[in-house]
Amino acid sequence: MTKPAWSILPDEWKPILAERGLRAFRADQILQSLYRDCIRDWDGATTLPKDFRETLKEEFPITPCEVAAVSESSDGTKKLLVSFADGEAVETVLIPAASRFTQCISTQAGCAMGCAFCASGANGLSRSLAADEIVAQHMLARSFGEVTNIVVMGMGEPFANYDETLRALRLINSGRGPNIGARHITISTCGVVPGIERLAREGIQFELSVSLHAPNDELRSQLMPVNRRWPLDVLLPACAAYTAATKRIITFEYTVVAGVNDSRACAEELARQVRRVPMAKVNLIPLSPVAHRPDFRTPDESTMLMFLDVLMKRGVQTMLRRSRGKDADAACGQLRLRRAAAPREAAT
Repeated sequence: MTKPAWSILPDEWKPILAERGLRAFRADQILQSLYRDCIRDWDGATTLPKDFRETLKEEFPITPCEVAAVSESSDGTKKLLVSFADGEAVETVLIPAASRFTQCISTQAGCAMGCAFCASGANGLSRSLAADEIVAQHMLARSFGEVTNIVVMGMGEPFANYDETLRALRLINSGRGPNIGARHITISTCGVVPGIERLAREGIQFELSVSLHAPNDELRSQLMPVNRRWPLDVLLPACAAYTAATKRIITFEYTVVAGVNDSRACAEELARQVRRVPMAKVNLIPLSPVAHRPDFRTPDESTMLMFLDVLMKRGVQTMLRRSRGKDADAACGQLRLRRAAAPREAAT
């Protein structure tokens, strides 16, 4: 039975080799080849004997994947469509800034959560990604620059694929792996409470982001079906318990949609809700339009500033996030949707 190389944690290699009667120093050579030399095929591991490379190919293959499409914005943001051997594809986004180079990673092909303004779930869930496929996105990205930060905010709900996502992030975090610091890795959930509770027990320093997008159950259930299972009176206490257990700040994501959740009353109510959670802040995001919801519009600048002002005056730490990659299919899932639609458009 084969096990993909990019799914094996660095500390697991020596026991694997010991079972085969191989010396431990080979593990260091393997890790050097995989995560420093960034080989895409075992033939590139020239420090290893040829017969051993053949064994690695058979038992521990390097996940086949490729960049099927690139959409680049004038601000330097790049959205990559990464395809796998079965033809499935996911998006990963590279966002440059003055002091960091952030990669947004996907954990599922599509999404089953059905959030109203999210392009990722427009065609539902195809399948979850294995840990090696999550790591593969990062390894492909390294050819575009030195990634300093990881945000798990791409396609899919990370806590609906908890085990594979955490294994991939532990590997990416490992000092003998890609070595991205834990506090430079953020996991984003739409509000899957069991995942929040489980992460609180892991004892790791990953950052946590929770999508709210509405300040009350009625509106949130319309925008985010997950709220019907874990409403705010369940979600917010779980978030408070998380901060108490981890001493880590939670970021609440709030995408502002013109005429939907952008009123002063919504801002006032959001402030009251967020203050139920110690050590919390709000990230305000203007909607990136998505083709499947033409009725949802981007708010104007004055609305965003009003929202920011209301929250800050009520003591809520708030950041106004500027949209990046607007001319590169900014909303997650759009490049994949466009690729899926291409054969149909060509046939009409």
